[in-house]
Amino acid sequence: MQEFLQSDALIASDHPKVVAQTQACAGRGDARAKAVNIYYWVRDEIRYNPYSFAPTPDHLKADITLAAAEGWCVPKAILMAAMCRAAGIPTAVGFADVKNHLSTARLRAQMKTDVFYYHGYCALYLDDQWVKATPAFNRELCEKFALKTLEFDGLSDSLYHPFDLSGQRHMEYIHDHGQFAEVPVADMYAKFDLVYGNMMGADATQWEADVASEITTSQSDRRG
Repeated sequence: MQEFLQSDALIASDHPKVVAQTQACAGRGDARAKAVNIYYWVRDEIRYNPYSFAPTPDHLKADITLAAAEGWCVPKAILMAAMCRAAGIPTAVGFADVKNHLSTARLRAQMKTDVFYYHGYCALYLDDQWVKATPAFNRELCEKFALKTLEFDGLSDSLYHPFDLSGQRHMEYIHDHGQFAEVPVADMYAKFDLVYGNMMGADATQWEADVASEITTSQSDRRG
């Protein structure tokens, strides 16, 4: 279990700013209460933005995501894992391939697919069991996009909703790669090279965008 409490280059749970933020938001409750507090802080205070993707793993570091106050699913999961470890909660990073049936037209065009390979989430050891937590989509984004917010109580798995508020298909889990003590950087970026090759060599300036700016209230517009 000790391996799920250690700090490393990406899950930087001993970084002073990560430690300070953990102390500020975790609270004084038991491990489950702290985990829930950390989940909601990462979910809502770190805005979800897939256009913050970069073709190198350096940007995945927990302290960098904390400073940027935005990130896509993997760095948000890494930050949550770092904060939970800083709070003494054994935490793994998990990865799954998911199909986003409601991705925006621009994002689908950029990715050349609506499948998000190596989507990141967390797995926390609480009350003698592992529970999954997915802190990706912040509340503001969900409200603008008419999506169900994803809640977490520390007792049961918190995974993407299969449908949005209007009943349209949203997220579909295709494959789970499992949970890890360290981010499987080599495997993840090898997959990115294979499926997102056009993005991997791209000039980072083309990613200066925010998915929230693409959201409309029209379901047809959202489908592109």
